[in-house]
Amino acid sequence: QVQLVESGGGSVQPGGSLRLSCTTSGISFESYVLGWYRQAPGQPRALVARISTFGVTNYINSMKGRFTISRDNAKNTVYLEMNSLKPDDTGVYYCNYLVYDVPSNYWGQGTQVTVSS
Repeated sequence: QVQLVESGGGSVQPGGSLRLSCTTSGISFESYVLGWYRQAPGQPRALVARISTFGVTNYINSMKGRFTISRDNAKNTVYLEMNSLKPDDTGVYYCNYLVYDVPSNYWGQGTQVTVSS
């Protein structure tokens, strides 16, 4: 049974930091590209960062230099380090694994990130 469990969200002021974690089970974790997705209020869920099986990372432009995605294959966990947070970063963050660049049909409950003064 595939499970994706996100944690680490919260409410912070602009300029603050958070570290999101996503622990998975039921998949061969080390074999997949992993991604973090954000669903902003009133918007569809969208990929914001991804990491390949070799550790190559990609980010949307607005996150470059502020966010870092990483993975720990021994712990079946993917992380998103978020620094210099902005109000536009607000949303529910989800992780998933990708198959041919498409997220699986399995989604966790997500973790809420709110950036507000």
